Amino acid sequence: MSIRAVDIFCGAGGLTYGLQEAGIDVQAGFDIEPECRHPYVENNADVEFIESDIAADVSVEDIEPYLSAGEADHTLIAGCAPCQPYSKMSNGNKNSADNHEKWGLMEEFSDLIAGVEPDLVTMENVPQVRKHEPYENFQSRLKELGYMIWDGVVDCPKYGVPQQRKRLVLLASKHGHIELQDPTHDPDEVTVKSELERYDLAKLEEGETSDDDFLHTARGLSEKNIKRIRNSEPGGTWEDWPEDLRLNCHTKDSGRKYTASYGRMKWKDPAPTITTRFFNYGSGRFGHPEEDRAITVREGAILQTFPKDYSFVSSEDDLSVQSMGKLIGNAVPVRLAKAIGETLVQHVENEGPQKRLQTATQD
Repeated sequence: MSIRAVDIFCGAGGLTYGLQEAGIDVQAGFDIEPECRHPYVENNADVEFIESDIAADVSVEDIEPYLSAGEADHTLIAGCAPCQPYSKMSNGNKNSADNHEKWGLMEEFSDLIAGVEPDLVTMENVPQVRKHEPYENFQSRLKELGYMIWDGVVDCPKYGVPQQRKRLVLLASKHGHIELQDPTHDPDEVTVKSELERYDLAKLEEGETSDDDFLHTARGLSEKNIKRIRNSEPGGTWEDWPEDLRLNCHTKDSGRKYTASYGRMKWKDPAPTITTRFFNYGSGRFGHPEEDRAITVREGAILQTFPKDYSFVSSEDDLSVQSMGKLIGNAVPVRLAKAIGETLVQHVENEGPQKRLQTATQD
C-alpha cells in the first residue's frame, strides 16, 4: 500500500523526513520562508520545495499534480499550521481571530483539504490549539467531509524525543477509525545524555566553533553570564547564584516564578522544549549540562531528533544562528513524525483499498 503526500508549512523538513523514513512518498513541501529551501531539498530525497504564501498563493490546482502523478494507493496532506497564535507564549487576545495574522492559516489549510479531499490528513500543533475556535472549525469541517478523526496530546519522550515537550497530533482518514500507534520508547531512557552522547561532539568553550561542524558553535557569553553559568547546577535555578549575579527581576514577585531562565539542563532528564531561542543562554534552561555555555545549533537539532549530518545551510557564510534557531525550534521532531507516518502506513494496510469505496457507497 503506497501513500503519496505533500507537506504544507514544511519548514526545514522534520515532518517530511520522518514520513519518508516511515515509507511515505512525500512529493513536495510548501512554505513561505526561503531559508527552508536548502534543508528541505538537501536532506529529503526526490522532493520539490515550493516557496509560496499558503494564505495567498497556494491553490488546489497547485497541490493536486503532486498527489496524482504516478501510481499511489492513497493520498495524504500533512502540515503544521504556525502555532504562534495558540502558544502559551502569546500574550494577545486568544479569542479574537483578528488579533494575529496567522490565525487564518488553519482555515486556509482546511480549504486546501476540502478542495483535494485526500484519503488521509495529519496535523501537528501546540496543545493549546484545542482551546480555540479555529481548531474547532477545522475539526468540524473535516467531519463534514467524511473523515474519521483522532486527536491527542502526545508526550514526546514516549516517542523517542528527548524533550519535555507535549504536542497535539491530529490524524484523519476516509478509511475508518484511526489513532496514533502506541508509544515506541521508555520515557525514562530518553534523556539529554542518551541523545547527545550518541554522537562524538567536540567539547566547546563559550564562543568556540567545532573544527568538524560549523553548526556546532557556542555563542559567546558576557563576563557576568560566564559567572552565572559557572554557579549553576544542572536542573538548578538562579537561586543558586550569589546575590550580586541575580537579575533585578528576581527581586520582584513577578520574576520569582521564572526559575528556568539561565539554567542548565540535566543529563539524566529530557531537555526542555526546544524553542526558537534555544541557542541563547538566558532564554530558558538551555545551558549545557556540564560545559559553561549554551547548547549549540547542532545540539538543538539533535534534541529535535534530526540526524547529526542534517544540512541546514550550504556554507558557513550563510549561517544565521537566529534563522537556524527558528527553523529548528519550529520543526516537527523527526521521531514523532516517523511515528505518525508509521501509524498512517499501518492504517491503510489494515483497512485495505476498498474501505473508502464501501463507505462512500453506504453514504
